[in-house]
Amino acid sequence: MKILLKHKNTLVGFGCILVLGIAARWLSGVVYSAAEAQDLIASLSRSALYLGSAIATSSATTIALMLTIVGLVNRLDQDFDVEFFQRITLISKACAVNLMGAIALLMIVTMPVGEFDRLPDNWYSILYDLIFWMVVLLCALSVSIVLILLRTIVELIHQFAPSVDS
Repeated sequence: MKILLKHKNTLVGFGCILVLGIAARWLSGVVYSAAEAQDLIASLSRSALYLGSAIATSSATTIALMLTIVGLVNRLDQDFDVEFFQRITLISKACAVNLMGAIALLMIVTMPVGEFDRLPDNWYSILYDLIFWMVVLLCALSVSIVLILLRTIVELIHQFAPSVDS
């Protein structure tokens, strides 16, 4: 947790995406009926399917790249501080959470949405909110991962080529 608090820009990026999500939800208003919710779910599911696939792919790729960078750093003669390895661990854990969330999102959006008899009245509203907030949280986590990666790459470049400006 201490390492995360050192990355204020990461927390700011996460917060900005959450604020955008809250604003988007507020602007879209309240879902008034099951029919309206079904239409919203159908349109949200199409974009969530592509977004979830992209997040799953990028998270899996980033985890593989973190493993590669650990192997590369291990072979170099340079000394890396503990914070560097903590940052690599944080990136890997965040990617794992993002990957699992993306898979869960993909499973949810592939559920059939239609007229079913034994569903509670507010089922479609709950499903819409679940998909919407999963998309927002996965996007916020993706932004956070990119910001941590950026800082890690910049510091890595400074270690290998201190004369390079960032």
